[in-house]
Amino acid sequence: MNDLLNLSIAELGRGYRDGTLSPVAVTRAALDRIEATNGRLHSFNTVTADAALARATAAEAELKAGTDLGPMHGVPFGVKDIYDTEGVLTTCQSHVRAEFVPDANAHSVQLLLDGGAVMLGKCATIEFATGGPSAETFFPPARNPWNPEHVPGGSSSGSGAAVAAGITRMALGSDTGGSIRGPAALCGTVGMKPTYGRVSRRGVFPLSYTMDHCGPLSWTVEDAAITLNVIAGYDPLDPASADVPKVDYTAGLSKGVSGMRIGFVESWIEEEGNADPEAVAALRAAIDVLRASGATVETAQLSPYALYQACGRLLVLPECYAIHQHDLIERPELYGRPTRERLMAGAFVRGSDYVEALRLRRELAIEVNNVVLGQYDALIAPCSVVTAGRFDGLPDDPMKMSGMMTQPFNVTGSPAMSICVGYHSNGLPLSMQIVGRAFDEATVFQVGAAYEAATDWRERRPSLALEAADAAE
Repeated sequence: MNDLLNLSIAELGRGYRDGTLSPVAVTRAALDRIEATNGRLHSFNTVTADAALARATAAEAELKAGTDLGPMHGVPFGVKDIYDTEGVLTTCQSHVRAEFVPDANAHSVQLLLDGGAVMLGKCATIEFATGGPSAETFFPPARNPWNPEHVPGGSSSGSGAAVAAGITRMALGSDTGGSIRGPAALCGTVGMKPTYGRVSRRGVFPLSYTMDHCGPLSWTVEDAAITLNVIAGYDPLDPASADVPKVDYTAGLSKGVSGMRIGFVESWIEEEGNADPEAVAALRAAIDVLRASGATVETAQLSPYALYQACGRLLVLPECYAIHQHDLIERPELYGRPTRERLMAGAFVRGSDYVEALRLRRELAIEVNNVVLGQYDALIAPCSVVTAGRFDGLPDDPMKMSGMMTQPFNVTGSPAMSICVGYHSNGLPLSMQIVGRAFDEATVFQVGAAYEAATDWRERRPSLALEAADAAE
């Protein structure tokens, strides 16, 4: 079981095709690990075991018969519980949607299923992808597999926890202010937020129409690149979908960074007054690894982080209030308090402030995509400058949570990826953020793969996953 779940998506694919591995055996191992860990981890809300085993059985027969549907054929995956899944409960972690069963799949889920992938079930989230972890939600909040007394980040919390615990190599998430990269940072996985419009959001419950992104959380950069090859592409039924050419994101993974010019957004660290010294040291050490691998890394200047954050909040808050206005008025008691308070804040944003934020957003997007990334191939920025907090230490006000520095690249729409850069003395993961030009995810993957190849962080798993593996043997 342990060996099967440690195999990459590419390794699974090779084993399936040469007959040395079985999609059914891999799916059973994943389901067994959910059963072994979910009582403590709560990474999955709904497990579709029968459907998963049926799909794995079909994938095994198809591959034996010579029908190859692509790189995810027979590979298990998880789905954040805000993605529609045909015939499967989709709650958004909320009592508001406690009985909602969609009659169609979200576009990206359908692409994975069409490619033969095996859906394990629905991963926990934070209610409606906003607010904070709460015992008031329809399902219990997911916990961090490195230490279940700590949060896994949000809002793709179950996706990050499931990948870190070795249940699945990939789970779908969404990202409006860092909800892919945040759980990736705190759970020690890879979290890829593609360029705005690169992956269709159709069938995913919205938080902010102008800031929502969809993408994968995975164990390695290669796993994320393979996944993006499947789910990226133009969807004419998503108004925000970008009609741009598809590329093979795995093609440049072995190119390295020799000769690249990379900018380091160092000033943001000083802005975040509670940055953990070990987190900062790990980020600087990661930059040294890139330099040793042949890249030139220089300090890059961007506008203050606080300006990006203010711009993002003035856009997200009124948009999410507009989406929830009816239910907030008619049945506010069905929302958990952190969610309700954050959503209600959007009612107090003036139209003039929203318009000013739209104007500022364009200026900030030009600064990143045209000016700064006109000088560099990619940027390195802090992702989280603290480790995962404890559940019993969360602030009462969900707006006061700090330490995550991801929102700027939702404002600009740039592709951005969180990657693990080591572990704190407290045993929790540390992170950095790699940012590229619009629609240049390939370079982000290239930098991430080079760093990953030069380090051994992917060889470590949380004790909770190891305990589950030992129990299965």
